[in-house]
Amino acid sequence: MAPAGNRVSFLAALAAGADAVYCGMKQFSARMEAKNFSFEELDRLTKLAHGMGVKVYIAFNSLLKPVDLNRAAEHLDALSRWVKPDGLIIQDISLVSLARQAGFEGEIHLSTLANVSFPAALKLIREKFGIDRVVVPRELNIDEIKTLAKACPDGLGLEVFVHGALCYGVSGRCYWSSYLGGKSGLRGRCVQPCRRLYTWKKQKQRFFSCQDLSLDVLAKVLLSIPRVRAWKIEGRKKGPHYVYYTAKAYKILRDFGSDPEKKKFALSLLELSLGRTGTHYNFLPQRPQNPVNIKGQTGSGLLVGKLQGASNKPYLIPKVELLPGDTLRLGYEDEPWHAIQTVSKYIPKRGRLYLKLSMKRRPAKAAPVFLTDRRESELKGLLSQLEKKFADIPSSKINIQEIKARLPHKSSKREPSFEISIYRKPGKVKTNAQETGFWLSAQSHMGMPGHLYPKTWWFLPPAVWPDGENELKSLVTLAIEKGGRNFILNAPWQIAFFADKIKSKKSGRRLNLWAGPFCNLTNPLSMDALVSFGFSGAIVSPELGSKDYLMLPKQSPLPLGIVLSGNWPLCVSRIISKNIREKEFFTSPRGEQAWVSNYGSDFWVYPNWKLDISKKKDELKRAGYRLFIHLVEPLPKGVKLKERPGMWNWDLELK
Repeated sequence: MAPAGNRVSFLAALAAGADAVYCGMKQFSARMEAKNFSFEELDRLTKLAHGMGVKVYIAFNSLLKPVDLNRAAEHLDALSRWVKPDGLIIQDISLVSLARQAGFEGEIHLSTLANVSFPAALKLIREKFGIDRVVVPRELNIDEIKTLAKACPDGLGLEVFVHGALCYGVSGRCYWSSYLGGKSGLRGRCVQPCRRLYTWKKQKQRFFSCQDLSLDVLAKVLLSIPRVRAWKIEGRKKGPHYVYYTAKAYKILRDFGSDPEKKKFALSLLELSLGRTGTHYNFLPQRPQNPVNIKGQTGSGLLVGKLQGASNKPYLIPKVELLPGDTLRLGYEDEPWHAIQTVSKYIPKRGRLYLKLSMKRRPAKAAPVFLTDRRESELKGLLSQLEKKFADIPSSKINIQEIKARLPHKSSKREPSFEISIYRKPGKVKTNAQETGFWLSAQSHMGMPGHLYPKTWWFLPPAVWPDGENELKSLVTLAIEKGGRNFILNAPWQIAFFADKIKSKKSGRRLNLWAGPFCNLTNPLSMDALVSFGFSGAIVSPELGSKDYLMLPKQSPLPLGIVLSGNWPLCVSRIISKNIREKEFFTSPRGEQAWVSNYGSDFWVYPNWKLDISKKKDELKRAGYRLFIHLVEPLPKGVKLKERPGMWNWDLELK
């Protein structure tokens, strides 16, 4: 399954013999920096692909704000009537309802951003939503993928990434870009702050920049798992060269992986694909690889050398031959002087290429140079043939009908508001909130007086891995047996841990289950999807802006809560660089400070200022919010929080 961010890359996927292509539109895609496609272009490309027996999937995997629902419904209607793709890839569960409203007949796949990471979720997802495929997180190893596969009910398949860029944060659990400037990775606008240089104890390194995932020959293990329906290649921002060579390489590895010569040829193609240095990451549990390597280059493209000579007359001695039309990037994309150069003539390996740079773009000494795209004659010829076929397909005039999404009935409950402070574990807690809660863990159970269980709110973790599923289920059971009834779930699928416990046997009272802030709920239709699950209320995403916050209670079918203040993570990760220590400050290029704390098997990155919209509390009450959350994080020794407004996107509005 090959990526395409523009027409040429789409054609490159077809030329490589991909079985399927996934791509996005100009809106509602998790890769908004890719050029993406108009309806007319997508219609013709889909017809071309279908004529070649290739499936097309549309990545509609962005969070939808309330104002987006009508436009999304219009897009889905046009896709259904004109383009007719084979499926949609979504993260926002409101799109299940919208797709049905539009009469969409293709498959629906849950994006990796939906964070379906543990087996018990799968049956629920299939039964409640009719999902056809789940794209599993990149963080899973082969044993965990097998565990998920065994739990798949009839009709549900898995999709596994085999190649492409890795995010430092867990899929669907990164807010770094949004927190620092309103550009949300969950809406396809990530500015990749994890790729930047950070300073820790006088070391200035890219402590969070990951190498690319490359399973290469290990991918053949996936062939033994029937539930794995697709091998996915990441890269909708990459050029046609990358798409062609990666898709061609993995097709050879899949079909001829036992042939030594063909396997060797496939690996040579991957070396030519212009990606970052590859890593197997967690795929082999007995030999995991940390994808953060500060000694290696993690810029996009193939490192071909470093600049030499005087700054006013720099030259490059490339490690590989360079062809006319090759695209070079000098330096990293976050460096203000970085430049793009096109090679005008053939340069042999170890030859010399002089570079012409403006006075304003003088590079750093020994700056790395990356080959980011090329057009060799063979690929040019294949693309030219497909361009002719594309040109022969008549263009349809696609009319976008004005449609209003059917919204759910608003909740009529008008109960008094209340506040909860959430702590990591019991102990000396100081709070002005009316109620107290704790992150659910073995530590939070220890020392908890029995009489407090019915009053306590239990906050579930935002990431649950296959090996932690049984433990979390046991912790839930223990809390309920001791009288607990108030729970905040941080993924919709965590309701699976309560399937046989919705009514507490001990008290005879129903459990009070709220969808938590890590569920990334941003519109009334996503909240409506939770009603049938048995949720009592929902806490909205903390990423939203003021207009969205104030609009939601008027539309929501569930009582709403909001994170009013506290330590919110930039991201949750399954890894930490070997060159940085927990609970010690590191600093960004703009002077922002943060630290890493370890909880369970995950690493949480926290900024040294709080989210704090407390001064908007009265306004939020009037809007209809009932539950207000304060997250209280234990601060590492020596850490002092900065006094900053902490309004996140309240004034910026979520991009």
